[in-house]
Amino acid sequence: MLCHKGLRYAGITLGCLIASSSINLFLVPSHMLTGGATGIAIIVYYLTGLPIGLQTFAYNIPLLAAAWRLMGRRYTIDIVIGTGIFSLCLDVTRFLNAYAPLNDYMLAAIFGGVFNGLGYGLVFRMNGSTGGFDIIGAIVKKYYSLGMGTVIFGFNCVLMCIAAFLLGVAPALFTMICMYVNGTITDKVVAGFQRRKAVLIVSDQSQLIAEAILSELGRGVTFLHGQGAFTRKEKNIAMAVVNLTQIAKVKLIAHTIDPTAFMIIISANEVEGPGFSQPGRKILDRFDAKRDEIHAEER
Repeated sequence: MLCHKGLRYAGITLGCLIASSSINLFLVPSHMLTGGATGIAIIVYYLTGLPIGLQTFAYNIPLLAAAWRLMGRRYTIDIVIGTGIFSLCLDVTRFLNAYAPLNDYMLAAIFGGVFNGLGYGLVFRMNGSTGGFDIIGAIVKKYYSLGMGTVIFGFNCVLMCIAAFLLGVAPALFTMICMYVNGTITDKVVAGFQRRKAVLIVSDQSQLIAEAILSELGRGVTFLHGQGAFTRKEKNIAMAVVNLTQIAKVKLIAHTIDPTAFMIIISANEVEGPGFSQPGRKILDRFDAKRDEIHAEER
């Protein structure tokens, strides 16, 4: 447990460091913003020069107090740790303002969004949080049944309007591009970059199709019980998870065995469990042993 917690907080720290470095390297030199309490802190920094990290932590204090009261101690402690690490990283990496590598606003928005997304995605993947509008979203969701994404998006829209009034329309528009890229990359990191496909095959020959997938591709197959709504006929639905490059082979197997087979192909962002990352020989050995056992019982 201690090792697991240590790795988790190391991942959160690394994510905070990546995100804060991106803010100081790409966004601040281009007079752009980010969302949440950090965005408010950046606006005040442009106007007064107060440290962004210190402001971020200060703005989170009333939100953390509300979270402690309304969401509970366990929820709040994790956010306090994440907010503290992120705020510290923001001020520690402040020196990067002087090393801005890009003078193009569009490139700064894109690369700022990419690295912000990588950082925040790593934090969220480790089940952490950097506070800010996430706290407000969680509280509103609990008591008013509104989606967190909707609440956070609404607050960020208000923030962009304020930024457009104080800093100009162009920085606000480039910030919106950055936030879109940020959200996209964050989702990819949290969900996983490994793109797989889950294939559902409805056929009267599902047993033969499953055996062919097992022997030809070395992928596990699961049978789901199904019944036709019109025919009332019961049949097994074969489900397999495969790589993108194996989709064509699965189609060929299914249509060769049963030209009338009905197939559904679904995207699967991340697949975990035995038999997928290392399918090869172990699955085939189990399959052969099980088949021999069935044949022995039939004899």
